[in-house]
Order: sequence, then structure tokens, then C-alpha cells
Amino acid sequence: MARWGAVVRCAHVVFAPSAADLGYKGAVHDTSPPKPRDLPDPRPARFRWAWWLLAYASLGMGILGVFVPGLPTTVFILIAAYAASRGSDRLHRYLVTHPRFGPMIHDWHLHRAVSRRAKWAATWTMLLSAAILLALMLWTGSHRWWMVALPIACMAVVGTWLWLRPEPPR
Repeated sequence: MARWGAVVRCAHVVFAPSAADLGYKGAVHDTSPPKPRDLPDPRPARFRWAWWLLAYASLGMGILGVFVPGLPTTVFILIAAYAASRGSDRLHRYLVTHPRFGPMIHDWHLHRAVSRRAKWAATWTMLLSAAILLALMLWTGSHRWWMVALPIACMAVVGTWLWLRPEPPR
């Protein structure tokens, strides 16, 4: 029978990896592009394709989130980076060295932090989405109260969680 300490450590590495688990060793805000990290031993082929699929699907949703109000970009890019580290070396290297996504991914992996600029952008986007939702529901008139309350409550919870995240050290 497995020891519970080993099981908990393994679960922590899989579901909440630290910066060391993910292979980050350098300073967060270097001006030089980060070096591609050495990935752990590849996963079995039957699981690697699932990580690969999740990585590319999340990246697609993140890119779509740039254009669709209310669809988050940051969350999907972070999921894509995590899944790519287990399923696609090339995509993971691309994401962590990307000039726009790389610093955000590094801040999250090293400090579990979100920059103030990203917080404000997400907050204003959610407020705009809530206003559009309210306007459309009032304009059409055929809706139930929970069709407005549920999305706005979700945005409020996400906004609160986001503002409770620390900011990366500068």
C-alpha cells in the first residue's frame, strides 16, 4: 500500500506544481528571453495526446477570448501552458518565450501572481460584458431573472478571486 505522504506530494505536483516542479530557475523579469526548460520524462503515449489536445484547445479558446467579451484569455493560456508542458514540448517553449504570454505564465508559475494591468483589463472586460448582458436582456424582455443573475454572479466571483491574487514582484 502506498504511503499517503507520497500520494499527497504526487497530487500536489500534478494539480498545483511549484516553479521548481515546472523547471523554472531564472529570475522572473529578465529582459532576455527565457531559455526553454528541460521537460520531465515524457508521459505515456496514451496520455500525451490528451495533454496535447487540451493544450491546443485551450490555446484556441484563449485566442478566441481576445475577441469575445466575457470569455477569459488568461485562464485558457495558463491551462494551455500547463497542458503543453506535459503534451507538447514545442508549444510549451513557444508559450513561455512568447513576448505577450511568457511573462504572464512566468508570474503565475513562480508567484501565483497576476499583474495589476491584467486585473484591470479583466475587470473592465467583465463589467462591459455584464452591461451588454443587462442591456440585451432588458431590450428583449423575454427572460428569467436567473439568466442575468447567474453570469453576473460568476463574473463577480471571478473578479473577487482575481483581485485577491498577489501582484508579481517588480
